[in-house]
Amino acid sequence: MNSTQYTPTTLKSRFQTSIDSFSNRPLFSYIGKETINYQQFGVLTQQLISSFDQSGLGKGDKIAILGGNMPHWPVCYFAAVCSSRVAVPILPDFTAFEIANVLEHSEAKALIVSNKLRYKVPEHLLQKMSLIICMDTLSIEYIQKTQTVTTSDPDPDDLAAIIYTSGTSGTSKGVMLSHNNLCSNVQMIYELFPIYPKDIFLSILPLSHAYECTIGMIYPLFYGASVQYLDGAPTPTLLMPALLETKPSIMLSVPLIVEKIYKNKIRPLFTKNFFMQLIYSFHPIRRLLHKIAGKKLLQTFGGNLRFFGIGGSKLDGVVERFLIDAGFPYAIGYGLSETSPLIAGAIPGKVPFQSTGPILNGLELRISQPNAHKIGELQVKGPNVMMGYYKESDRTAASFTEDGWFKTKDLAKIDKNGNITIKGRRDNMIIGPSGENIYPEEIEAVINEHDLVLESLVAKIKGRMVAMVHFNYPQIEAWHQLREEAVKNVTERVEKLKTELIQYINERVNKFSRIAEIIEQPLPFEKTATQKIKRFLYV
Repeated sequence: MNSTQYTPTTLKSRFQTSIDSFSNRPLFSYIGKETINYQQFGVLTQQLISSFDQSGLGKGDKIAILGGNMPHWPVCYFAAVCSSRVAVPILPDFTAFEIANVLEHSEAKALIVSNKLRYKVPEHLLQKMSLIICMDTLSIEYIQKTQTVTTSDPDPDDLAAIIYTSGTSGTSKGVMLSHNNLCSNVQMIYELFPIYPKDIFLSILPLSHAYECTIGMIYPLFYGASVQYLDGAPTPTLLMPALLETKPSIMLSVPLIVEKIYKNKIRPLFTKNFFMQLIYSFHPIRRLLHKIAGKKLLQTFGGNLRFFGIGGSKLDGVVERFLIDAGFPYAIGYGLSETSPLIAGAIPGKVPFQSTGPILNGLELRISQPNAHKIGELQVKGPNVMMGYYKESDRTAASFTEDGWFKTKDLAKIDKNGNITIKGRRDNMIIGPSGENIYPEEIEAVINEHDLVLESLVAKIKGRMVAMVHFNYPQIEAWHQLREEAVKNVTERVEKLKTELIQYINERVNKFSRIAEIIEQPLPFEKTATQKIKRFLYV
């Protein structure tokens, strides 16, 4: 695949161009509150850089950023990267132990922290900082008296950010991304799906994750768009009125969010009684009902949505068919923190079913050691591929081939049109009794298509294929009209459902992937920032 050449540049250069070009246009705001325009954003960023200079922070020094999504979060990030320091975003849902690990491993000399999350930072680490800034007000809480330092502008190959991943394997790695890594990826994204100053982003994913940070913050700033934040977690009670007020044109999401909307709100309307179930079983009628529901869903999202990006993990096939029938403007993206993050994408109206679409312009892709089904590890080359893992040279070396290709650890195949289909993670793959490759993610996709299942995890335990399942308990109650002895009846129904589910699964998978046992998972699985199950906690 051909690789497009991009002129290396920096976040500082692109930042300054945007501030000059879109000075009076709105940029970041809380919904319904005062907006920071591009010119004001530039002033706030420069004021914060002055605080960095006064505290003696030098070029390449690490500045940790710990806070939920808010207009000041991007100020903190751009103040760090535009002054040749290094931003170290920390996921808000990290535990105090994980936060301490990031602060110590990154050797952060400054900390910008919100009032809500300050309690998570150990006191002994606060005492080590040269500078502590309150994110809510951008005011100095502590500054070490020292000689003022003025840094030079960054170079394209300079380190811009260290993103600590919250992976499914349980090991947090510091992904080093350069200015050119991030800028080149933004250019690739623009070529895939251009945005304009009139576009409004509604941000609901954590800014400290590479997905939202690059596509939901850096990208709109580069091209004059505006971003609105919820003042709190994206719960239905906060999100629904926010959608109607902001009328966003662009949103980024993860599969779990749209899957919950379908399974908890839309699907029950079509299956609430025997008559509805009967007519819903006819494909032409089902498509018509989906189309009607899709129009209502678009209005729920404010009526102006033209791009609803879904990434982070694979989308449920049943839910994707609904989105297609509904004419919902969904897009699919695939990437990793290590690739800044986007590798491949398909825009609304051009998404191949259950595929991520083709690789972005500017990247090279290959499938390493494909099997008889043309499935192998996806490997990639390009200007957006990370510099390496911070302070982990052995792990970095192991992540690249001898000829310089980055190993994604994702198993995939590519069709004749260049569309990529991800089969699963290399580390999750199970070897069958006769050496067959079994992809647990594919079995989970089948399980999750069941009306009464919300999520699942498949593993091989003591030589047997086992599925851990979190059921849709409200739907079980609704379907069976439980009244008295509800707990007992739900328990009995779940036991019966386990038997039915095993049959349902095994009729739909090959003989090597058949499930021997269903284990009920009463509570939702613990997940990463992009709502992927933390497998290491269960397998």
